[in-house]
Amino acid sequence: MTKLYAAVAAAAVAGLLGGSALYIVLQQKDDAFAQCRGGQVGGGDIGGPFTLVDETGATVTDAEVLTKPSLIYFGYTFCPDICPLDAARNAEAVDILEEWGVDVTPIFISVDPERDTPEVLATFTEYMHPKMLGLTGSPEQVRQASLAYKTFYRKQEGDADYYLVDHSTFTYLTLPGIGFVDFFRREETADQIAERVACFATNAPAGGKN
Repeated sequence: MTKLYAAVAAAAVAGLLGGSALYIVLQQKDDAFAQCRGGQVGGGDIGGPFTLVDETGATVTDAEVLTKPSLIYFGYTFCPDICPLDAARNAEAVDILEEWGVDVTPIFISVDPERDTPEVLATFTEYMHPKMLGLTGSPEQVRQASLAYKTFYRKQEGDADYYLVDHSTFTYLTLPGIGFVDFFRREETADQIAERVACFATNAPAGGKN
């Protein structure tokens, strides 16, 4: 994908779902993904390298886990309602895409590393979807991943064992060789997500970006 821009306008999105701000870039008219995007173009300084811990306890990097189109969600397993619903919706989208011949990896990154051990994540993701990969890590590793994707999370005060965590609820789409290409909001359905992901996967330039 060419890096030249006919018109570039950066804006901070203040519509917070959990307090997160996303940065929007209006890209050139010959954007390969123009027909795939849901309204304004998602892009700009979102995504990047991370080092986390997978469900087996192994340390992994983004290069090792983002080898297919991936739907990335930041949440936590003790979340009473939002996270399970969003994770289940993403899993449903992955099943729809599989029927269409598009192989997508759903990824769940915990923002609660104190409680979300690799074993806890393994139980959660196994219940959600056989392809779902759970990632956790040290507080610093999780913070760096969150910063890369411009997400927000904050532990609430209260019981030491049964606290809640405020967090943003976007799902991020990345493509191998390209990186972050767009995001999905909570109100978007599994069918809507699947349609757009399929569009991105079909229109991805061979070999990723130049």
